[in-house]
Order: sequence, then C-alpha cells, then structure tokens
Amino acid sequence: MIGIAAQVSLYPLRQESLAPAIDEALAVFGEYNLDVKPGAMSSVIVGDDTAVFGALQEALRRAVGQGEIVMVVTFSNACPVSHEGSGNVERR
Repeated sequence: MIGIAAQVSLYPLRQESLAPAIDEALAVFGEYNLDVKPGAMSSVIVGDDTAVFGALQEALRRAVGQGEIVMVVTFSNACPVSHEGSGNVERR
C-alpha cells in the first residue's frame, strides 16, 4: 500500500442544488478515514491508495445516484503527503 493524494472536483449537472452530491462525497471521504481538505472548486484527499480508490468509487456511485455528474481526479504520490498517523498534510 502506498500513500497518495487525490485532488477531486465534482460537478453535479442539471440539478437544482449542487450541495447534496458534494456533501455526500465529502461524507464518503470521512467514512474512509481519509485526510480531507475541502476547497472552493475541489478537495484534496490523502490516504492509503486502497482507501482513496475505494472512497472515490463509492463517492462516484452515490453522486450518480443523485443525477448526472462530472468527476475529475488528479493523483499524486509526491505532493502533498500525509505523515502517517498525524493527520497533517504538508509538502516534502
């Protein structure tokens, strides 16, 4: 298992409110015990690769259940990196 970071952007399409799908994705990331840094246009999640991919798959499933969406994800094993057990995210 390797530690990775993923920058995730979720864009609900043709939905009355953007918040439900985005809030649900953030909740999923929390359920997988990932470090989550929400932002205005995207969020960064950090954790073990298995947890990150599992969380992204579940977040996608739940978002699709609410309507049409676009999800964009960028992965890195270099920046930022979480120091195991500390919950802190910083650059190397």
